Order: sequence, then C-alpha cells, then structure tokens
Amino acid sequence: MAADLFGGEAPDQRDSTAAAAPVPLAERLRPHALVDVVGQEHLTGAEGAIGRMVAAGQLASIILWGPPGTGKTTIARLLAEAVGMRFAPLSAVFSGVADLRQAFADAEKMAAAGKRTLLFVDEIHRFNRAQQDGFLPYVERGTVVLVGATTENPSFALNAALLSRAQVLVLNRLGEEALATIVARAEAEAGQPLPVTDAARAALIASADGDGRFLLNQVETLFSVTIEKPLDPAELAQFLHRRMPVYDKDRDGHYNLISALHKALRGSDPQASLYWLARMLVAGEEPLYVLRRLVRFASEDIGLADPQALVQCLAAKDAYQFLGSPEGELAIVQACLYLATAPKSNAAYAAQKAAWVAARETGSLAPPANILNAPTKLMKDLGYGAGYSYDHDAPDGFSGDNYWPDDMAPTQFYRPVDRGFEKRIAERLAWWDERRRTKD
Repeated sequence: MAADLFGGEAPDQRDSTAAAAPVPLAERLRPHALVDVVGQEHLTGAEGAIGRMVAAGQLASIILWGPPGTGKTTIARLLAEAVGMRFAPLSAVFSGVADLRQAFADAEKMAAAGKRTLLFVDEIHRFNRAQQDGFLPYVERGTVVLVGATTENPSFALNAALLSRAQVLVLNRLGEEALATIVARAEAEAGQPLPVTDAARAALIASADGDGRFLLNQVETLFSVTIEKPLDPAELAQFLHRRMPVYDKDRDGHYNLISALHKALRGSDPQASLYWLARMLVAGEEPLYVLRRLVRFASEDIGLADPQALVQCLAAKDAYQFLGSPEGELAIVQACLYLATAPKSNAAYAAQKAAWVAARETGSLAPPANILNAPTKLMKDLGYGAGYSYDHDAPDGFSGDNYWPDDMAPTQFYRPVDRGFEKRIAERLAWWDERRRTKD
C-alpha cells in the first residue's frame, strides 16, 4: 500500500472495484498544460501573473478567487507540474487541524529530500481564522507554496496576515466562447456530436452560467443515453434538470446582486434594474429584504426630488405583505420601476452626513435664547424667548429669525438639485435666503 498525498494509505491499484469505476468526463477532459486552460488567458498567458511565474520557474503563494467550475483546481495542479513541484491537495471542507499538521510534516520531509511542495487548499475560506494563521510559519519558511482556492471575496473570507503573504488572482466566469470550446472537446472525446440542435446547444451553454464543470456534467448526461433525433431547446429543458442560480444569500452573491440593483436604479436604467431584481427574487432572496433596500434607495438617491418615491416603496411593502408571493411581487416590480424612472438626488443623504458631522463637533452649543421656551419667571428674566417672532404672524408667514447657536455661523447642509420637485424647493430656499439678507 502506498502513501497518498494526505499521509494515509492510498487504495491498492489492483483493487478491481476502483479499476472498474468509470472516470467522469470532466476528469477525462482536464487540461494537461496551462496553455489548454480556457477562459483564464489573462492569468495563464505569457503576460499573465501565472505565465510569468512559470517562465521564471518560481512560484509565490497565491489565492485563486473565482466562481465554481472556472479551473482553480486544474490551474493549481498544472502549476505544480510546470515547475516540478510536488502537488499536495487538501479540502477545507473535509480537513481539520490533524490533516494540516500531516500535510506540513510531509512537506518538511520532502523539503529535506530536495523536493518542494505546492499545497493546494480548496475552499480555503472555510478554515477559521486560527487555522488560517497556522499556514503562516510554513509559508514564511518556504516549507510550502500555498495555493488557495475560494469562491468568496478574500477581503472578507481570509485574514489580513494570510492575504499579506499571498497574491490574489481573480478567475473570470467562463464566457460563451470558452464554454463552446469545452463542448467541442467533449464531442472530440466522445467521437460524436451532441444530440441537440444549434439552438439547443446555445441554450445548453447559456444554462451553464459560466461553470465549465456543470456544463460537462450536462454533456455527459446527454451522451449517456440514446437520443434518436437532436433535441430542440424545449426538449432539452425537459431532459436535463434545471440549474438553480448560484446565489448565497449571506455571502458575495447576495451583496453583488443588491449592489448591481442599487447601481442600475441610481443610473436610471429601468430595464437593468428589473433584471437584477428578477435575479434576486428568482434565486430565492427574501422579498422583504429587497423592499428594505428599495425604501433606503428612495431616501438616499431620490429624496425630495420625488417625495412620492418613499411612499411608493412603503405601499409596495404593504401590498406584498397583504398579498404574499407571487402576487405581491408585482408591487415590488412597480416600486422598482418607479425608483428607476424618478428624478435622482442625494441631497438629503449628503445633508444628513454633513449635519451629523457638525452635531458631533458642536454638540454642547445651546440654542439661541430667542427660541427657548420660558415657562418660569427666572427663565424670562434670563432672556429666554425674548424677541421671538411667530412666523405665522409675519408677512408671507416668514420671519427670517436666527435659529443657530450664538457661537455657530449658519451652515448649508442641504443643497437641493435642479431636478424634479427639488427644483421648486431650491427656488423657495433662494427666496427665503433673499428675505433674510433684506432683513439683515
């Protein structure tokens, strides 16, 4: 029995059960050289970070960040082969502290024998902070070159100490051309074309959502049965199970999509806004979460440019709670479209931030005496309320009195934009400002 990469015993190669097990298509089609990896040429090409490392024959520790099925494991294995290093894979899903210790011990033994180790850690973000810290001394001493793979944003998923010792390389979601190349390779491996029409082939590639592994699994399913005539898109959809969108509601997918929705709304693009809204709801996002974000948007990015925006969002919330899904989702769509097509202003948002800063810096200043109530004789004797002008008794309902602390100059926090209802507000403020100047 031979030792495997985890330090245990590898299965006997003569085991008939293992020998008879079919090798999945995705495994048979793994590239044998970095040049064969599709869709990541910005990294593996001659001018890419990985291409330059291989050309120099020196690897630095790296974190491969990208969606599922984009080649992270394959790239790591080929990197080790390209520079003559031992490839030691670990999965953070199935490994613990004991596995890490064994991996480091094996790497030290191999280093003593003159063989360096590339330690590949799949789903590295699943290790906790303490476990991540455990990599540091071995990386610093050069016992291992660490290549971690993650689908999560390393800025949040990995600790700063580990990130400071590794270069983050971003893998692209596989595009249509790369996925088409993968299908062509599968057909060459099988020695036959896919039993689908051209339209169904395009639908199959689109359904992969950038995941090469998923695409190959679907292709393998098609090759595993006898199909009399090529399937059209509708027949293909019935034959293959439906792929659910990749969307972790508490991780990057969640924040990326809500960010996309917010930006599309701010950019006044109702079509894109509706698309990102649909992406979230179809993927299973909680509708009330989306509604909360729309309510926030109504105040942050529209405000008084269209005061009805906030009303529309709150009405949509009430309608959804009254109707439930799916009927109530139409109210969310209506609110989304209203926000996307409304005039935009962040004047209220900017005013809040500026006013909060001023309040923190001048928190102990008292209001001017003329606007203080004087319920007692002592307070009246101290000048509370003296000289206060009741605005409703003034001409045009405007007195122009001072409402600022005596030791603070009037400050302009709110600056309405020249759009929507705020254009009228700006005109009103300018008129009041002119009346104040005249009074002074």
